[in-house]
Amino acid sequence: MAAGADAEPDTSIDEVLGQIERNQRIRRILTALGVVLLGLVTAAGLTFIGFKLADVVRTFPGFIRSLVDFLPPNFVDFTTYSSRNNIEGPRAIYESLIRPWTLYESLMAQDGLVGLSVITIAIGFCGTVLGFPLALLFGVLGSERVTPFPFNFLFRGTMSTIRAIPALVWVLIYIPLAGLGPVGALMAVATDTVGNLGRLFTDELEEIDDGPIEAIGSTGASGPQRVVFGMLSQVFTSFIAWTLYIFEINVRIAVSLGVVGAGGIGRYLSDRFFGFLEFGKGMAAIIMVIFIVLSVEMISSRLRARLRPSEHESKSWVEAAQDLADGEKWLGMGSNKQ
Repeated sequence: MAAGADAEPDTSIDEVLGQIERNQRIRRILTALGVVLLGLVTAAGLTFIGFKLADVVRTFPGFIRSLVDFLPPNFVDFTTYSSRNNIEGPRAIYESLIRPWTLYESLMAQDGLVGLSVITIAIGFCGTVLGFPLALLFGVLGSERVTPFPFNFLFRGTMSTIRAIPALVWVLIYIPLAGLGPVGALMAVATDTVGNLGRLFTDELEEIDDGPIEAIGSTGASGPQRVVFGMLSQVFTSFIAWTLYIFEINVRIAVSLGVVGAGGIGRYLSDRFFGFLEFGKGMAAIIMVIFIVLSVEMISSRLRARLRPSEHESKSWVEAAQDLADGEKWLGMGSNKQ
């Protein structure tokens, strides 16, 4: 009897181990099939768009030779002063910085890399500020805690529709209203902010505690009072943190909009590469873009780290530089929580 009793656990253990091994084999087979399917779909996509590795290999040496045209960067247009006196290279930066009034002159004239960079930052900042009120309204009304299902989906659907249209398309939509310039770019960024920031607000409100809301309601507070004091009071710092995050994205979007003619340093960059073929000046503009984006992202990251220390860590320069590869942030294709 003892031997039989001992055999039963061994049999059950063998069955469990066998089941684990079968599950592992199934996962390996499914993973292999997934990789093969991914490869087939990628190959089909590359064929569809006409990508040929042989052509890339053939033209690669010419591409490397063309990079020489970008060097050295020519900062002759750093300020109006350096452009007027034809001061080229890094010396243009030095000569302008030791004469601070030349920076002010460029700002007032909205000229030079300095003035155009400020225009780009202003588009991103003001677009964020103008889009914030509607983002807050749509974000709050899109929460099921405020607007009952299915009516809340009217607001969610509006935000999803806005998010589905990139900022590059919004600026084209606004051409009859504001033209293709900084004002049109500002409106495109503001519209994009409503969709992206509003959705983040809605998601944040879905995760709050019910306790404070019920406590406020037990005092006889009205609906708006429950929203303000019971809900928004819990997410105030989070909302500010997400607004800063969207601001840094909007600065990138402002650069991209400039490339298609909406003003700022992006317009200068586009003119240098596609208009006058002044690649040295174009390289100087690229360096300014990197400086602007990294500076805004570093400041935003550190502020968010102070607002939400348990959820955000401030970025280093290396991390911020790596984040430059995120194409969706440049094109305004929607933003996800980090």
